[in-house]
Amino acid sequence: MNRIRETFIKKKNILSIYFTAGYPNLNDTMVIIKELDKSGVDMIEIGLPFSDPLADGPTIQESSTKALINGMNTNVLFKQISNIRAVTDLPIIIMGYFNPITQFGIEKFCKKCKECKIDGLIVPDLPVDIYYEHYHDLFKNHNLQNMFLITPQTSEKRIRFIDKISEGFIYMVSSYSTTGAQKIFGDETIKYFKRINQMKLKSPLLVGFGISNKETRKVASINSNGVIIGSAYINMLTKYGIKQTKKFINKLKIN
Repeated sequence: MNRIRETFIKKKNILSIYFTAGYPNLNDTMVIIKELDKSGVDMIEIGLPFSDPLADGPTIQESSTKALINGMNTNVLFKQISNIRAVTDLPIIIMGYFNPITQFGIEKFCKKCKECKIDGLIVPDLPVDIYYEHYHDLFKNHNLQNMFLITPQTSEKRIRFIDKISEGFIYMVSSYSTTGAQKIFGDETIKYFKRINQMKLKSPLLVGFGISNKETRKVASINSNGVIIGSAYINMLTKYGIKQTKKFINKLKIN
């Protein structure tokens, strides 16, 4: 069974942490993964840096720019994570934009993911219909689950289609805007969480964009299977360094 699916069967209130590969320093990737594994997170998302990240807020954009300057690219990332299963059994997802993946070669990228035992991908700018028509079989043949984003603007028809073809989780974007940490959620966001929850989708839901503390995690988890935290963790890495990972995760615990 895929590690992503197994995690949702065995655990509640999932905590997935996103970080940018090659940030703060080029060779920090595996160090961060080790620290996250020791800190008790449920899932890890590795961000493949890109020069034009449309969905990302300033924190992740800045970390991507620094990572690219540090020398991070697709080849370097795959070399760094080639022995990742000696370090962690957690589900590992690569989040990357379609442009660098196509430049690398889509089939070659999927093959490398399989070699490294990566569990899934999030490609924010790959439309669901294009994926399903052209890439679904390729991903499946390489044991990769592809996760799709939904927003408050996504139509019910599209959400139902995403739910129908999803084999992993649905990434529920908490707002109309780009990523970034928030201290509280507004009424409209909470209504949106409830609306999606009431659709009784078959796929698990993880809320991302704006989760930064125990309070926002708690609110998001009431109407979902858990949360994804990125900007808040990258801010912590910038200010305090990798060694403070466990302290950061402990502050987020809700049960």
